[in-house]
Amino acid sequence: MKIVIANKSHVKFANDICDTIDNSAKERGTGIAKRTPEYVAQKIMNGNAVIAYEGDKFAGFCYIEIFSGKDFVAHSGLIVHPDFRKLGLAKKIKTKVFEYSKQKFPDAKIFGITTGLAVMKINYELGYKPVTFSELTDDPEFWKGCKTCQNYDVLQRTEQKMCLCTGMLHDPKAKKIDVEHDYDSKTWRRLKSIKQTLFLKKTSKK
Repeated sequence: MKIVIANKSHVKFANDICDTIDNSAKERGTGIAKRTPEYVAQKIMNGNAVIAYEGDKFAGFCYIEIFSGKDFVAHSGLIVHPDFRKLGLAKKIKTKVFEYSKQKFPDAKIFGITTGLAVMKINYELGYKPVTFSELTDDPEFWKGCKTCQNYDVLQRTEQKMCLCTGMLHDPKAKKIDVEHDYDSKTWRRLKSIKQTLFLKKTSKK
């Protein structure tokens, strides 16, 4: 298994990556912003992606997006092919893209939004903390990417203040978190449950 910074030789995997993302969204019934093979190929060609593969088989992927004049960097499209799940690959890919981002954009705040508890845990272990959306980039290009998500109407109704996703941020200038003592998976489950309940109420009132 190889986990590397993607280059032009990996463009051939773009269709498989997009198909895997789409299928995962359908299986989980959660919102995942769609990306085209052309968009993924561009990220690969620009050296702003990490890919995992074994021989000629695509295994996993994640790419970097840059916003607000390089003040913010986001990791998006984290996906693992079904044939390679439950092997800890998502964490390895996320760690690789995180360390690469810190080298390439040392002063940038690194952030992401997700509905997945597993991704939240990985982010927390890397030094992210949960934040409100107001602490993330206000670059319209980032939020435009949410339009293809099935939960976009929720984001609109709350005037971009909340959604089913949780915002997480790594600030290179912030105090480090004691992950071993501070992380509690029950807290994340409770947070997710509360957010879902709130939005279900908002929907029913409509």
